[in-house]
Amino acid sequence: MDHDLSTLLNRIADALDRLAPDQEPSNSLANAEAFVWNPHGQRLKSLEKVNRIPFGLLKGIAAQAKALLANTRNHADGLPANNALLWGARGTGKSSLVKAIQAEINTSRSETDRMVLVEIHREDIPSLPQLLDVLRQDPRRCVVFCDDLTFGGMDDSYKALKAVLEGGLEGRPENVLFYATSNRRHMMARDMIENERVNAIHRGEAIEEKVSLSDRFGLWIGFHHLDQDTYFSIVEGYADFAGIKINKDSLRAKAKEWAVTRGSRSGRVAWQFIQHISGEQGIKITLP
Repeated sequence: MDHDLSTLLNRIADALDRLAPDQEPSNSLANAEAFVWNPHGQRLKSLEKVNRIPFGLLKGIAAQAKALLANTRNHADGLPANNALLWGARGTGKSSLVKAIQAEINTSRSETDRMVLVEIHREDIPSLPQLLDVLRQDPRRCVVFCDDLTFGGMDDSYKALKAVLEGGLEGRPENVLFYATSNRRHMMARDMIENERVNAIHRGEAIEEKVSLSDRFGLWIGFHHLDQDTYFSIVEGYADFAGIKINKDSLRAKAKEWAVTRGSRSGRVAWQFIQHISGEQGIKITLP
């Protein structure tokens, strides 16, 4: 009888466990240094490792790196800082710089004082107010990062973004900065800007609508196509880092041919070339 009763009680306990709701995961920023925002569950997904290139390997963007590093360091230290828009040509290191700067700043900070990077996807921008409500409850300094932030067609979510960045009653949380990258300086497609101009009563209204979103970013940093010498410098730096054994002239010739086939010279093209050469030589690249 005792055995039967024990078996019955265990079965009842198992059934209750299955019926009980799952324990909600914590949104504490103490769990990691990088997160991805999940708007459906209103949750932050922690990342064990961030896909990034070391700060010291980013060549050809010294002025841009200096400006963003200083702004981000001010924020990490609790000083005033600006939201930043990194705009310009594809593959020139905009998103790589954001991720590398977070790691660069955190190398000199204690574990509990490190800055957090939170990525929000472009399609999840309408949920940005909910994300900021979550981050407002945590004392850690953080940067919310959106890559390739561009609006077009009938998309009006940019109006919500404008209100969140500066115009809302609550405003941006004191512990949060917003960084975005875009191929366009004003983040709007040309047809969208033209539509605003046609529908405006006055031409000045269209111009105001065109620039009012980017005006919410106190720091504008432009990225441009590389000249050949800078491209070669990036390639050689990556080659040294990867441990590729090849003479300089041959490396440059191959890198030039690779850039011609891609139709551009950029940090992204240089990294893709290094991955190709590393594969040929059987070298594994390990990023920190």
